[in-house]
Amino acid sequence: MNAQLKKYELKKFFWKDYLTIMMGTAMYAIGITLFIMPHHFVTGGLTGIAILMNYAFGMPVSLTILGVNIFLILAAIKILGSQFLLKTIIGVGSLTLFIGLLEGFPSMPVLLQEDPLIAGMIGAILCGGGLGLVFSVNGSTGGTDIVVMVINKYRNVTPGRIMLVIDLTIVSSSYIIFQSIETILFGIIIIAVMTTSVDYVINGIRQSVQFLIFSKKYEEIATEINLQLHRGCTVLDGVGWYSQKPQKVVVVLAKRTESVSIFRIVKGVDPNAFVSQASVIGVYGEGFDKMK
Repeated sequence: MNAQLKKYELKKFFWKDYLTIMMGTAMYAIGITLFIMPHHFVTGGLTGIAILMNYAFGMPVSLTILGVNIFLILAAIKILGSQFLLKTIIGVGSLTLFIGLLEGFPSMPVLLQEDPLIAGMIGAILCGGGLGLVFSVNGSTGGTDIVVMVINKYRNVTPGRIMLVIDLTIVSSSYIIFQSIETILFGIIIIAVMTTSVDYVINGIRQSVQFLIFSKKYEEIATEINLQLHRGCTVLDGVGWYSQKPQKVVVVLAKRTESVSIFRIVKGVDPNAFVSQASVIGVYGEGFDKMK
């Protein structure tokens, strides 16, 4: 029975990941096709290359993304492993589909025609938020992500530095087509906003909190947290230095969204409890992120 339950939960977990990836790629496609491309802005990554090819030769962005990604996936399948590439295939497929559908509309309106910079900002936020959702479940949209991971595996260079160099090179290449420094500056702004949005979404989803709860009713508090939130608790032995009396400390790691519930539990059991809450970055293990 337990084996069947674990199998069901694992399947449910994977389906949730795939839906998150598709939601993220849909947001990314909307940002690119409705806000960035109509104003002839350029972004980084493979999408930026595809946009430049579209501006120069009229090639559909979706087909360029699909063609280059097929080549990259086949080249990297032995290097990066099947688990990463499975989610990459889902990400590439859904991104290609969504961009292809939106590109297929013959008379797509140009939104915010009088305020191109605002349109670029909205597009960058949508793209960054979408990528953040994809990255939050260890997915990928392919393209330069694959190149970065392959280089990082064999060279001691940080992924962020590699991505920055690639993105700046792609955006700077737009000068060949537009002969405009302004286009390059807009592209750099869009990359900066997009990167910030990615970090905001990932940190918002993964941010955890740590509670230190000092109370004589520590057993009741720990039990209620276990039962109501299904969170594990650790009880530590301490000594109050002023009183020189032994003191039990309940340590709880939880998601940020569970903070209010924990405070309610503590207040309901012991209104006089002393509670410390701190933000924690990087909690790995059961119920949190997986160590990679």
